[in-house]
Amino acid sequence: QLQLVESGGGLVQPGGSLNLSCAVFGVALEYYGMAWFRQAPGKERERVSCISRGSDFIHYADSVKGRFTISRDNAKAMVYLQMNSLMPEDTAVYSCTANRLGNDFWGQGTQVTVSS
Repeated sequence: QLQLVESGGGLVQPGGSLNLSCAVFGVALEYYGMAWFRQAPGKERERVSCISRGSDFIHYADSVKGRFTISRDNAKAMVYLQMNSLMPEDTAVYSCTANRLGNDFWGQGTQVTVSS
């Protein structure tokens, strides 16, 4: 059974960096498209970034373009989100998702708080 476990969230000052990790258990990662979503209190959920199975297609939301970098290591069954130049508006719960054949799987999420 597929399981996603996020880590790496925390409290960081504006301008700081965090590197989120998503460990994938129970399946072969190379068969799944992956994405990071975030949701802040009172706001709609936003897809931050997505990456194709072979990393040949990557997309970023305009709000994070140039600051965030998504990557994956299929051999290690890991997906990453490097977040630089963080701003208070990046504060949210970040979740990784796996998609295959129209089925979406979600992790529990990790809290990112950007505050001085």
